[in-house]
Amino acid sequence: MSEQLLPGYIIRRGSLLERSLLLKFMQRTYQDLFPNEDFSHLEQTVKQYFSSDTPLWWVEEEGEQGSRGAGEQGSSKESLSSAPVPPIACLWVGNAIDQVHGNRHAHIFILYVVPEHRRRGIGTALMRYVENWAIQRGDRQIGLQVFQSNKPALNLYNQLGYQTQSIWMVKFLSAEKSTQGQR
Repeated sequence: MSEQLLPGYIIRRGSLLERSLLLKFMQRTYQDLFPNEDFSHLEQTVKQYFSSDTPLWWVEEEGEQGSRGAGEQGSSKESLSSAPVPPIACLWVGNAIDQVHGNRHAHIFILYVVPEHRRRGIGTALMRYVENWAIQRGDRQIGLQVFQSNKPALNLYNQLGYQTQSIWMVKFLSAEKSTQGQR
C-alpha cells in the first residue's frame, strides 16, 4: 500500500524481500561521501539489522511505479508492460535505547535521495513522515548519525530541530603501530 508523500511522489512500505535494493541504496549513500572506498561490507549490516522490526520505506515518482516492490503483484498484463522503475529515495529505521533514560526510540539507519531528486523537499517530507510514525508508536525521540562532512544533511537536520546530543569519537589504529606495541 502506498500514499502520497508530496505532490508527484508516493511512499510505500518496503518488503523484507527487498534486501538487495536496500543494500544498493546504502552503498550509494556512502559512495556519495567516500567515492574511493569499497562498501561491500555493508551487506553484513543489512543481514544483521534488516528485519520486520526495522521498517523500510521507498519513495517513487507518482505514476512511475512499474514495480510495486517484491511480494506485491499487479495484473499480469500490467506486469508484462511495465518495466521496473527504481525508487528515488529510501528511509530505513531501526530501534535504539536512550542510554540516559532507558527509553526505546527510533534510530535512522539511512535516509537517501538520489541526486536527481534532491532539493525538492523529499528529505524533509521523509523526516516528517518518520517523526509521525515514531510518535504514533510512542517514541519520545529519534536518533541518527551524520558525518560532519555531510553539510546538506547537517543543514536539513538542524532546520528540523535536531540537536547534537553526543559526539562519536574514533581513533584510528594502524596495524604497524599496534604490532610495534606488542614487541
